Amino acid sequence: MKVRKLLDDCFLHDAERLKHEDAIALIRQRVRRVTDIDTVPLAKAAARIIAQDWVAPCDIPAFTNSAVDGYAFAHASLGAGETRLQVVMRTAAGDTPQGMIGKGEAVRIFTGAALPEGADSCIMQEDVRAERDSIIVPPGLKPGANRRRAGEDAAAGAVVVQRGTRLRPQEIAAVASTGASAIPCYSPLKAGLISTGNELVRPGEDLKSGGVYDSNHYMLRGLLEGTGAAVKDFGIVADERQAVEAAIQSAGRQCDVVFSTGGASRGEADHVVKVLAQQGVVHGWQLAVKPGRPLAIGQIGDTVFMALPGNPVAVFVTFLLYGLPVLSLLQGECWREPRRYPLRAGFAYAGKKTGRREFWRGWIEESSEGPKLKKFGRDGSGLISGLTRATGLIEVPEEVTDIAEGDMLAFIPFTEFGLPAP
Repeated sequence: MKVRKLLDDCFLHDAERLKHEDAIALIRQRVRRVTDIDTVPLAKAAARIIAQDWVAPCDIPAFTNSAVDGYAFAHASLGAGETRLQVVMRTAAGDTPQGMIGKGEAVRIFTGAALPEGADSCIMQEDVRAERDSIIVPPGLKPGANRRRAGEDAAAGAVVVQRGTRLRPQEIAAVASTGASAIPCYSPLKAGLISTGNELVRPGEDLKSGGVYDSNHYMLRGLLEGTGAAVKDFGIVADERQAVEAAIQSAGRQCDVVFSTGGASRGEADHVVKVLAQQGVVHGWQLAVKPGRPLAIGQIGDTVFMALPGNPVAVFVTFLLYGLPVLSLLQGECWREPRRYPLRAGFAYAGKKTGRREFWRGWIEESSEGPKLKKFGRDGSGLISGLTRATGLIEVPEEVTDIAEGDMLAFIPFTEFGLPAP
């Protein structure tokens, strides 16, 4: 049975504008994975999403071994003061220890080498005095020092990577430590991009009078490709009803999820939401947030459709806040809310409207009183310069109207959305 990407009652609500928390809650409740599962070589698995809990088939490490270059022995051989031990054996990483050691004996050992039977502690070579075929061990060494127990990293049967994890180099290393050369991963989403607007021109083409270069396409393409999605470009679509219908229908047939920019407001030239309502389902439209109020979400056939605003800042912010959770859940990723970090405001602001949550572009600056938040001075949604200056979003709740310098605010670094640090 084909999986529905959104249930038909998703985002239905009584309020004129949906609040931020309600939109997130409904996305989390309703959007489900639709991707298939591929077997991916471990060398190609970076940034893919693992499709099952990965379990250690045996203890990791499989044997107790030395954490240092030095000497191994039974801790019971040590006295209250300095202790002389006879060196009777040598073993290196990859060797099988030959025999066992007794009381008063030690083995010359190297990092990663298995402890021979009878040994339970190690000491670094620089901490002993070597005298021909014996060593002098100083007092104070703790039992079990400098050893790595079998199963210390992961016991047999333990989950080393959870299903739905986007694989970083460290998770790939954890899988590699189990001996696997290939793993099941969810297949990439097929994501469509539609730009709408008579004024739009792609970079590289001549800019006509009144024209604007289509920066949204390249911003969204970069954001989507950062999630591993395969992006299909449906071009710039004129503000004409038939052209919008054709583009939406075509994208709906070919993609798992479609993002459009522009044409989502209530003007007579804004056809995207009208066509979506006629050809598919509009589950929610108009959010109580700034920037990004005209965002709409729905489906065309069985394809998720997100109609984003036209201004670049609103596109960027709404994609991070609502597009990323949709993409994560569609492709089986365990999505989590981005962390908020409380910081003091290094600015004052008066006159914010109540009833809507606002997300301001900001960054952190050091001061004599510690780190403080700074806000980009202009709030216009068309100012890309604010995005390039900012390192994150300052979240301002619905009920707040004025901010005094020193007030505590929530800061969401862009790194919380998976974007690289500046």
